[in-house]
Amino acid sequence: MKLIETLQDEHVLIDQVLGSFRAFVDGFIDGTADPDDGGRFAAFFTEFAGHFHHDREERVFLNALVTDAELPGDRGPVYAVLHEHAEMAAWLCEMLPILEQRPPSEDDRVRLRALATRYSHALWRHIDAENSVLYPEGVKRLRRSGVAELPDRPMSEAEAAARDGAAALLVRYPPVEDFALTRGDGCFMCRAHGETCDGLEAEWWTEIEWEEFYLG
Repeated sequence: MKLIETLQDEHVLIDQVLGSFRAFVDGFIDGTADPDDGGRFAAFFTEFAGHFHHDREERVFLNALVTDAELPGDRGPVYAVLHEHAEMAAWLCEMLPILEQRPPSEDDRVRLRALATRYSHALWRHIDAENSVLYPEGVKRLRRSGVAELPDRPMSEAEAAARDGAAALLVRYPPVEDFALTRGDGCFMCRAHGETCDGLEAEWWTEIEWEEFYLG
């Protein structure tokens, strides 16, 4: 599906900008980064990652899984994704006032580092879970339901400006990796597993899939 391919391409950029944001936060805290870049990162995650990327996931892809593939929206993968979108948006909102401080207080510096780490860890693992489980399994079930393609929409001016502004940020703040975070594919690597979702097999598998599994 073209929309899913596009969303996966967007994941690559979001993943990179997360690493760049972590580098910026280190510089913002020690005074070596341009404080105005905090607003540019905020615009990227709010406008491009949120208003554009997550919006299309929710209103188009997840909605199709519930309405066309008749998958549950009040539990399992769909609910987990919606819950994480809201959770991460709230953490981003908590960071915005701190990024506007000139200069930030010591308490603000500590708070920002903790929020940025939590936000980036959650979004990195969210991307891994969507790429490895939600997207391929969701597409499979939509196709079984006769849905071969999904609609898309163009970016607004604000969304496009936020995306385009990321190029300069990536140059100024080369992305860093957080080796404290273990990343990987599959349900067991998803932070929602065992919390808001019991895994693909428990939530989505049909009797036929279970029979095929046991028959090998």
